[in-house]
Amino acid sequence: MISRIWHGYTLKVNADSYEDLLKKEIFTGIVNRHIKGFNGIDLLRRNLGEEVEFITIMWFVSIDAVKDFAGINYETAVVPPEARALLSRFDEISQHYEVKHKQYS
Repeated sequence: MISRIWHGYTLKVNADSYEDLLKKEIFTGIVNRHIKGFNGIDLLRRNLGEEVEFITIMWFVSIDAVKDFAGINYETAVVPPEARALLSRFDEISQHYEVKHKQYS
């Protein structure tokens, strides 16, 4: 399994709008693509004073599935224009990790 991790930051005033955009449009759009080997997405949020940090963690069965999502340059962040308008900064490159162990209670 591959975990794709990405960080984006908004000004506090844009945080709720950005979160709504992610949940209502961007995540739904990803799910509706029916990407073979895509196993879900998690969203984390943390207040940093004037900024709010968002982390997305996407789960894929393989790097090939990641490429089906992001393209041949799969490390490049996939950030639609409407998201860029709300972000103050973000990772240009996503990090990819091989998941060696995942345990549930």
